[in-house]
Amino acid sequence: MEYRGAFTPHTSAYLWPVVTRLVGPTPVRVVDVGCGTGAFTAHLASLGHDVVGIDSSPSGIEIAREAHPHLRFVQTSAEAAPELAPFDVATCLEVVEHCFLPRDFARGVRGLLKPGGRAIFTTPYHGYIKNLLIVAFGRFDAHVGALWDYGHIKFWSIRTLRTLLVESGFEPPQMIRVGRIPLLAKSLVAVTLRT
Repeated sequence: MEYRGAFTPHTSAYLWPVVTRLVGPTPVRVVDVGCGTGAFTAHLASLGHDVVGIDSSPSGIEIAREAHPHLRFVQTSAEAAPELAPFDVATCLEVVEHCFLPRDFARGVRGLLKPGGRAIFTTPYHGYIKNLLIVAFGRFDAHVGALWDYGHIKFWSIRTLRTLLVESGFEPPQMIRVGRIPLLAKSLVAVTLRT
């Protein structure tokens, strides 16, 4: 699959500070799952973390390797990468909404972590009030983007993301809404520990 995604400076501005804080200041071993072009992987490495970026997209990994030749990037999925484990932390920024089989994905991320390891998942936020406002203002087609090639195929609420993570062997996650006011947040951040 050709890589189609990229973090915009705007997205990076509200997601990266929160996820960076959750990873923590003490250097740890991190896997950046769905690393894309490697920008966030490189950011974590610049802070002293021992980080590996993985992505299933050959073109995404090629771009990441060209942009950051000093870092390790592996073309694989979370489900197919147990030989890279164990990691202290897994970051999954705006990935789970693209997964046809999200339970397999979440279990794969769990398998990359050492017992008690921390996982940080982010996804566009889809709360009920926000969704009603999107429909009320005639923005449904633009927001859902059914004609967007390689777009989002799952739309997560706090309840559904919590259920996914608990079913997949994680502790009940802490949920943080970021970007805008909480009821209209742009993204949902779930931080949890492997059981």
